[in-house]
Amino acid sequence: MHEQIITTTGGERLVVIPEADYLAMLDAIENREDIAAIEHFQQRLAAGEEELLPAVMVNRILDGESKIRVWREYRGLSARELAAGAQISASYLSQIETGAREGGIETLKRIAAILHLTVDDLV
Repeated sequence: MHEQIITTTGGERLVVIPEADYLAMLDAIENREDIAAIEHFQQRLAAGEEELLPAVMVNRILDGESKIRVWREYRGLSARELAAGAQISASYLSQIETGAREGGIETLKRIAAILHLTVDDLV
């Protein structure tokens, strides 16, 4: 690194470095933040507070499929099992999954609990 130290008329000392060195420093800082975020995720994963999702599942959600349906199938539950656990009819669950009806907050809370998720994961 080829730095130059200058003093302003106000007495403040500044370090002047080539732009390439400055950009490399920014990259290093961003990489350090990324590494810290990855380490935090890995700790949460090891503690069972996070889970990895198969790409096929993520793609289904990104393609607009019902999050509830995708999670239900991922968890290996039938629509009847999830509906019974959430204390709703299977037809109501079907309407929620197809988007014909919105589930109320209490219903979504029960569905989320059965799927071991938060409501935020479903909306």
